[in-house]
Order: sequence, then structure tokens, then C-alpha cells
Amino acid sequence: MRSIGVAIGIPEPFRTELRDWRRRVGDPNAALIVPHITLLGPTEVPTAQLPAIERHLAEVASGGEPFVIHLRGSGTFRPLSPVVFVTLAMGTSCCELLEKAVRSGPLDRPTRFSYHPHVTVAHDIDEESMDRAAELLAEYRAQFEATGFELYERGDDCAWRQLRHFPFACGGGRPTWQDDGMQ
Repeated sequence: MRSIGVAIGIPEPFRTELRDWRRRVGDPNAALIVPHITLLGPTEVPTAQLPAIERHLAEVASGGEPFVIHLRGSGTFRPLSPVVFVTLAMGTSCCELLEKAVRSGPLDRPTRFSYHPHVTVAHDIDEESMDRAAELLAEYRAQFEATGFELYERGDDCAWRQLRHFPFACGGGRPTWQDDGMQ
């Protein structure tokens, strides 16, 4: 079995900024998890299924084109889940549609929570540090173009590593997984 995830990786310089923020607020996962927007959270799959999963993800990516993501401010899932995150001010509906396409075929899985695209900056740390993270990132701003997504694997050391990048086809017209073209 392999533990995989699918996400839109945050590009530089924002990747380093967000990883540094996560370190500053005391989140021990800062060194293990690359800043990202999850499309498929940690999922156990048989190693033999990886080729079919990669074909599925390549097909999803071939039906997409780049879109703008604007990160702005902080939010939290508390008290339901001990998470503080940076919110998406633009790109939310594209992420929602992409997540639905990724979670089909060989990756069709039930979800525990409704999908809410975000970038985690603090997880499962003390309440005071969670409050501090939310306050410090309340004014955070970043904007970039999502040009594809990545397949990640969690190693025995619990660190997540990219296995493969799936670029969007960049062809003209509306992505096949996008219903209304809105971001």
C-alpha cells in the first residue's frame, strides 16, 4: 500500500513564505508538508493501482487550463477541526470542480467533510498558537496562476514528496471539468 495525495502546489516565493509562517507559529509539520491546496487528501492505495491513477490524473489535467488563485486572509475550521488556513479569494470554484474530477474513477472515495479549498498554516497545535497564526496571517495576500497539479506520496518518514506533475493542457476553450468558467 502507498499513501498518496493530490494537490495544487503553491509556487515560489509564496511556498517558502507560507512554510516559514507555519514554522513561526510552531507547527511541527512545516518541514514535512509542502504548502498546497488539497484536491485529494491522504489516501491509501495498492501500489498496483498507481499506473491507473496516474492515467486518470493525466486525463483530468488534459481537460483543464490554467486559472488564477488569489490567497487572502486567514480562516479556521475550529472547533470542528484544529486548523488555521489562508483562504482563497479567487479560484475557489475552479478548485472545487477540479477536486470533483480528481475524486472520480479510481480515486472515487467518500469524504469526511465538504470540500473547502485552502492552504493550511497551522494544524493541531495549542490554541494560543492557533490564535496567533490566524491573527498574523489575517492580512496575507498572494496571487499566482495554477498551471496544473501534483501527485504526492507520504514516505516512511511522514514527509510528503512529489511523484509527478500534471500540467493543464492549456488548449483554448473551457476546461472539460469546468461547468461555468467562473473562478
